[in-house]
Amino acid sequence: MDLSIITVTHNDKDQMAGQLESVESAARDISVEQWVVDNGSEDGTAELVSKNFPEVNIIKNSDNTGFGRANNQAAKKSAGDFFLFLNPDMRLEERGLDKIVAWMRAHPEVGIASCKLIYENGKFNENAKPRRFPRLSDQIAILLKLPHIFPNILGGYLYKDFDENKEQEVDTVRGSFMLMRRSLYEKLGWAFDPRYFIWFEDVDTCRECRKLGMKVVYTPIISCVDYVGQSFKKMPVIWKQKNFTKSMLQYFQKWEPWYKWIWVAALRPVAIAFSAINKK
Repeated sequence: MDLSIITVTHNDKDQMAGQLESVESAARDISVEQWVVDNGSEDGTAELVSKNFPEVNIIKNSDNTGFGRANNQAAKKSAGDFFLFLNPDMRLEERGLDKIVAWMRAHPEVGIASCKLIYENGKFNENAKPRRFPRLSDQIAILLKLPHIFPNILGGYLYKDFDENKEQEVDTVRGSFMLMRRSLYEKLGWAFDPRYFIWFEDVDTCRECRKLGMKVVYTPIISCVDYVGQSFKKMPVIWKQKNFTKSMLQYFQKWEPWYKWIWVAALRPVAIAFSAINKK
């Protein structure tokens, strides 16, 4: 089996069919298995997949177990030489998976890769590009909402001058389209550290990849339409802020000394309060 495609869903019925249909046209020359892990959807997502895509393996969770844990459920059952963690709100280009799997086979030093993520009109999606590993100063700025006052404060963290047409090694890529080599998965014992419910799990896995001496690479060899966070738009602001800041703290507790993560712990309530007031 060449590729195992894993998608985690939570009330993504409106997005799911389009994503699965795009997979069919993207993989013509390789063997593919598809897994959908439904995290307690209440909108009929699992039923749509079962009815219209019987070839897709589906795991139905009774509640929302989180992004990382759900991906790990399917990864444990998968047989592909590579894993593609693919969000429901993605649309692959024709034969795109054929191209990028061949590229991965030709680059054995790469543990994780991602492609050029674009809007429906073909324009590069700046919000979905790679990012550098989080520094304490970057994350404090985010917690205090400073980018609303100083728009360029996160320029370094967000790769301000990123060239989307250049293949390059990067710190991190987004979990919305993450192609992973099986050997990396086997070394880690999981695809995503299960301590994270949502957010920072993709950053963490990229850091683990680099720690093991494997590369994380962005390649524009193919593009993929990314509708970015359609599921999250339905979630309450406070829910998002609580989970985002919790994962930020967990990340710093794992990777940084106490005198750094203590600042995140101290400012987390402030960030949640700001979100409650501003609703954004």
